[in-house]
Amino acid sequence: MMDSAAPITPIHTAAGAGPLVVSGHITALRLFDIAYAIDLHRAEHLWAGQARQGARSRLTGTPPKAVSFGEPPLGLVLPAMRLTLQEATPTDVEVTVFARLYAFGVATLAIQVPADNLDWASYTARMNAVEAVIGTQTDIAFWDNLLDILREPIGPALTRPNRSDLDEDYLVATVHSFGQPVLATELGREIDLVPLLSGETRKLAEAARADLLSRRFSYYTDDLVVLTWDRAFIFEPRRDTDVADVIEVANAQFLEMRYYDELLDAELPRMYDLVEEATRRLRRGPRRFAFLARRLYTLVAEVTELTEKVDNALQVTEDVYLARVYAAALDLFRVKAVSAAVNRKLSIIRDTYAALYDEAASSRAGLMEGAIIALIIVEILLALVGRH
Repeated sequence: MMDSAAPITPIHTAAGAGPLVVSGHITALRLFDIAYAIDLHRAEHLWAGQARQGARSRLTGTPPKAVSFGEPPLGLVLPAMRLTLQEATPTDVEVTVFARLYAFGVATLAIQVPADNLDWASYTARMNAVEAVIGTQTDIAFWDNLLDILREPIGPALTRPNRSDLDEDYLVATVHSFGQPVLATELGREIDLVPLLSGETRKLAEAARADLLSRRFSYYTDDLVVLTWDRAFIFEPRRDTDVADVIEVANAQFLEMRYYDELLDAELPRMYDLVEEATRRLRRGPRRFAFLARRLYTLVAEVTELTEKVDNALQVTEDVYLARVYAAALDLFRVKAVSAAVNRKLSIIRDTYAALYDEAASSRAGLMEGAIIALIIVEILLALVGRH
């Protein structure tokens, strides 16, 4: 996908300033688990009922047959707001605010900050300024206020709403055009992407630089995607949002898998305590085993249903380039590793459920045998008494 070699045309506008970013923006994402599940159809109607804008998401630059959403997420537009960025001089900017809801209970809040007509050094500085204001944990109230704006109208569409302490954040720097035509190979040779992607002002070691830039993808000669753990750079002259969308989906999958991993981490010790208690009180009958088995079965069924929805949130089939970007994001965010951990813990609970069910059935069978023997003894005694 990448060009191996190409002529390098200097694209600097001023010494040390870097190229001019004519059109671009920086997007700060924050993802939350807000419910067990979300009825997206109902949420769409509730949102529209307040004369607000919303629509089901689709990938704009990819044929529908090339990708498949398990259930397309719902995109919503929130009121615009103003932010003050602490750059070389404080800058007041108007930003657009979006939200996206996923059926498996995740909500994404996105703040899109304009970054037009900035030289590369200023563009990089704006990325760091955005993170300082809204991309870190320093201003939880900022995101909580946006969540309240989102939750209030769609509340009835949330199944078992919750406010988990887990969240994920991600920064995406997008450039649509530079001051002059730029090849993908020039981005990284003539333009230093490392400060933008690392947020560091000090020079990184060569090994660190190589690792930071290792996940880079191009399809045409004039586009580029570079992924890192918490930031991404996208150069997309055609203004397609597909790459940004699949990065967000991968983040949503990671958040939800983390939620269920921690849920099961908390459940396993509790399960062991309940099994031990039920074993000590076995003399009270098998009912306690049966109740515990039903409880574990319900937990397994619910978690399995939701994790399957998470796994099938997006299937990329025919678009090889997008599939590579999506697979790299899933690998980078360790989605498969966390999913495997969830499956292992579900397997432990399934085995415990099966053992409890067998124990309950065995206890019932023992009681039945005892009752039958007792009835036989009673009949014998009655027969002997009758003879006398």
